[in-house]
Amino acid sequence: MSWWRSGFVGAARKKLEDSNPLRKYQRFALIVGVTGIVGNSLAEILPLHDTPGGPWKVYGVARRPRPPWNSDYPMEYIQCDITNPEETESKLSNLPDLTHVFYVTWANCSTEEENCQVNGQMLRNVLNAVMPNSPNLQHVSLQTGRRHYVGPFEQCGTNEFHDGPFYEDLPRLKNLNFYYTLEDILFSEVTKKEGLTWSVHRPGLIFGFSPNSMMNILGSLCVYASICKHEGEPLKFPGTKEAWNSYSDASDADLVAEHHIWAAVDPIAKNEAFNISNGDVFKWKDIWKVLAEQFDVENGGLQEDEERKSLNELMKDKGPVWDAIVTENELLPTKLEQVGGWWFVDLILSNEGMLDIMNKSKEHGFLGFRNSISSLVSWIDKIKCCKIVP
Repeated sequence: MSWWRSGFVGAARKKLEDSNPLRKYQRFALIVGVTGIVGNSLAEILPLHDTPGGPWKVYGVARRPRPPWNSDYPMEYIQCDITNPEETESKLSNLPDLTHVFYVTWANCSTEEENCQVNGQMLRNVLNAVMPNSPNLQHVSLQTGRRHYVGPFEQCGTNEFHDGPFYEDLPRLKNLNFYYTLEDILFSEVTKKEGLTWSVHRPGLIFGFSPNSMMNILGSLCVYASICKHEGEPLKFPGTKEAWNSYSDASDADLVAEHHIWAAVDPIAKNEAFNISNGDVFKWKDIWKVLAEQFDVENGGLQEDEERKSLNELMKDKGPVWDAIVTENELLPTKLEQVGGWWFVDLILSNEGMLDIMNKSKEHGFLGFRNSISSLVSWIDKIKCCKIVP
């Protein structure tokens, strides 16, 4: 199957109403982590009239109440804390029509041992609730990421890691990694149901939209740029010279969602793990120029002649400033700690870029791609249109 939206950015979303009595669904999807950065894209793309495998009926699961920015998505929203096995069983065991599970969530704990335990239990809880009670279940799609190749965040640069570019058949690292835990649970559980297939998706740095995402680097940078504009300060790059000048890549959230759907419906992609990135490279110095232009703020660039401050340091006292920006621009009410994942930005911008290889996906028939600069601009536009930043 050649991919149906290959290279297309900014498609107008045709909203489909679930209340239409004439609509006959072919597949029924459960998106676990629907308010996350890729879950949001899946919730928009799956109901579209031309999405492969459709028409799709969509159920979306998240721990928080349904946010206003996805209130018009045509899906059934299920508020559920999947760390709680009883609640998960109660709320997800009554979906007998399910055919596909898209698992695109995670919990960030203080140690990797806790990450393995908590995230592993979350996936078990979902599969234990769904698999015995959804007789038509066909496929489980699991999202992990680049940590598969470089190890836990807190050990970044000090633990064993693979040299890039990364390809899917590299051996597992010796250190603990909750991505390995999730894979092992998935592989073990799907064998219990005849004909049930799986796929694993490993994006890199994701460009997308979700004010609730812990790792939304683009949303955080938009907030940072808005604060610089408000205070009349230049947009200084808070990272290292190595990050500024090295090649990096990204994974557009819509492209990752399309990759999940492709693997869910194309027989050649079943029971495989795949990298997923845009297919091009960039340097942060080029991204920084575009970011400054989009917010009409002076490009402060790399700070080579002064002591570098992390974004976490720069933003530690900016809560009242953000409150003022929200009020003055009539933005969606948020607090700075909700929309600013400074720790993640500092992590990414303190290291040289990491690259993967997309050959396996291409060889299996997925030809989707994105221009990373166009992707950046498109997502900034959406973040502004949804009144997250001015």
